[in-house]
Amino acid sequence: MSTADAVDREVAWLNTSVNDGLPLLPASAGGPWQNIQAYRARTPGRKSTNIFVLRSHTHLRRTANARRMPTYEFHLKVVWPLTSGAGSAETDQRALDAAIDKLLQRIDGQLGDKSHGGRFLSVAENPDNVTVTYEDPEQTLPMGEFHAEVVYYADDTEITN
Repeated sequence: MSTADAVDREVAWLNTSVNDGLPLLPASAGGPWQNIQAYRARTPGRKSTNIFVLRSHTHLRRTANARRMPTYEFHLKVVWPLTSGAGSAETDQRALDAAIDKLLQRIDGQLGDKSHGGRFLSVAENPDNVTVTYEDPEQTLPMGEFHAEVVYYADDTEITN
């Protein structure tokens, strides 16, 4: 597999719209996210819930004389607009928490299969943590939205060279 398409493979997993027992994320499948895409858009859609999948690092770890294993550090930029119409920032923050919980369940994957449907060797297993960082609402509320970042790692299949 190519290291160049890792972000696209992860976006395909997050955009899964078949009932596999995990929460569905795309709004078109009944999920909370209107846009899940690879890379940050130059002009992201305002007033829509967005996940931008990026990677900040690619580590190529030598596992044997002629083999290397790529590990990607995924950074998901989450943008959640004030959309409840209730005039309550608290309601929208609760909705963001619920949407991120669904995202975390999809990242965690299915019991016994952490490969995201065979797209990777394993995801969120090495290291075994997923970190969510919420930006200060006082900073993002004037823009009419909330921001968070989700960080985790994925090991890819080994490359023979």
